[in-house]
Amino acid sequence: MKYDDFMGQVQNRLELPDTGRAVRATRAVLQTLGERVQKGEATDLAGPLPMEVDYYLTSADHGERFDYDEFLSRVADRASVDESDANYHAQVVMGLVSELVSRAAVEEIRAQLPEDFEPLFGLIDAEEVEE
Repeated sequence: MKYDDFMGQVQNRLELPDTGRAVRATRAVLQTLGERVQKGEATDLAGPLPMEVDYYLTSADHGERFDYDEFLSRVADRASVDESDANYHAQVVMGLVSELVSRAAVEEIRAQLPEDFEPLFGLIDAEEVEE
């Protein structure tokens, strides 16, 4: 998938009025996730993504320890949204990422995160139930 297509999908799924907000949401989610996980897992997850998108994951300082509330706070600050919207943005972006990367890469990320991060994978789990 090309960068413009990826951002178009984010914009459409989040029902945002412009691409700039889709870029901000994507960058906020993936940069914050990149900070939380180890470098190798971030790189594995980033591999199939458009180069401009994988940069958000791989350029972060990796391996920080923080909980899901802090994750949402960082996403909210970076995306200029409230924490409820940050949670939804995170779920939507991760849902799209999960469509483009291997299930194993998603599961490696999931296994590395504490249980309180399970809401991040809410839309992924909902899609599996529908199948």
